[in-house]
Amino acid sequence: MTVTYDSFLIGFPEFLNTTTYPQATVQFWIDQGAAQLSPRVFGSQIDMAVMLFAAHNSVLAAQRAKAAASGGIAGSSGGIVASKSVADVSVSYDTTLTSIDGAGPYNATSYGQQLYMMMKANAGPYYFPGQTRSFGGYRGF
Repeated sequence: MTVTYDSFLIGFPEFLNTTTYPQATVQFWIDQGAAQLSPRVFGSQIDMAVMLFAAHNSVLAAQRAKAAASGGIAGSSGGIVASKSVADVSVSYDTTLTSIDGAGPYNATSYGQQLYMMMKANAGPYYFPGQTRSFGGYRGF
């Protein structure tokens, strides 16, 4: 099966809101996932990998669009807020519980984390520039 917009929505109905997740944006990331992910690596799980790739990048695109719409700078990079204070109220989150060591930008969404775990499970020889993690016996530098 090849991933279509409709099959993506069956698996990920949280993307039905076309105001937040325009169909054209989701379709763009489906197409990118199909072009960038290898069926030889993911085998029978290639459709799931493409859908996770599209979901991860669609969420990031929605975050950028929201930032731009509120006068922020789309695409600016920042980490997960671990602590915030307003007047006498403060909140902090333990982000180590929801972060996968070595997943880098894939930690930005739960979809990216799932995709990363699939990549790791299906890893043949991978090279991630700048990473020193070993996947399938190959160590990047």
